[in-house]
Amino acid sequence: MDFSTKFNALLRRVEAGLGTWLPAADTRPGRIHAAMRYSIEAGGKRIRPVIVLATADFLQPAGPRDPVPAAVAVECLHTYSLIHDDLPCMDDDDLRRGRPTLHRAFDEATALLAGDALLTHALGLLVTAYASEPALAVALAADMTDAAGSRRLIGGQVEDLAAEGRMDLNAGDLAYIHLNKTAAMLELSFSLGARIGGASEAERVALVRAGRELGLAFQIIDDVLDATADTAALGKTAGKDAKAGKVTSVSLHGIEDSRRHAAEHAATARARLAEVRGGDSFLAALIDALTVRSR
Repeated sequence: MDFSTKFNALLRRVEAGLGTWLPAADTRPGRIHAAMRYSIEAGGKRIRPVIVLATADFLQPAGPRDPVPAAVAVECLHTYSLIHDDLPCMDDDDLRRGRPTLHRAFDEATALLAGDALLTHALGLLVTAYASEPALAVALAADMTDAAGSRRLIGGQVEDLAAEGRMDLNAGDLAYIHLNKTAAMLELSFSLGARIGGASEAERVALVRAGRELGLAFQIIDDVLDATADTAALGKTAGKDAKAGKVTSVSLHGIEDSRRHAAEHAATARARLAEVRGGDSFLAALIDALTVRSR
């Protein structure tokens, strides 16, 4: 099965899972559930849930555990973070995934609460969907709370906001933001897939390290695209980093050196992946695709 065919097959499983594991839009109170689905159903690349599925499938083909609920939980967590990122008190953006941001389509209070609801739904889903294996459910929930907490995802967002307008940030400061605001979610995706797929702890750690390196590469490419692509191609507002006065990989290193750094991180990610049973061709191809993308 070629890369595109495999990716689309995984994507269909993600979309079906979202339909199954999210409350229906007319569940009372309808406004909040409609708002949750508005943002989730806007689409997006679905990279994180695809990684969950692909990792679990690689480690345990046709295994007894269904990775789809964990994939849905990751997408709920990711979408919550985007909703909150876009709020007026954060990045104040008008466009996400090619459509008006949630606070523009509904209102700011609804957007805030929809993000909260997606976060709590993500954790609840891990606990309930894997309740028959309590140790697994606890490990999955612990992974997510670590990735989403004040030292990782939220911490990265705090540092990112504090960096606006500051041109004295160095490469270490920027790496902290990238590791926690972006890489934490990719590390989480590999870790959930590894646990569900029955990986050894050494295998899981290698996969988490692959996610860390992929996260760094992914964010560097995001910085490059913010400086070089247009809004229509990105599906979100282009050039907003420069407008906000943010230090980015591009402002620190320039476009060509940033691309070189991304390639180096991608190569390290592939090397960490190869430590696990010789690696997986689809996940290796996905790493390549995400670091040469144009949107």
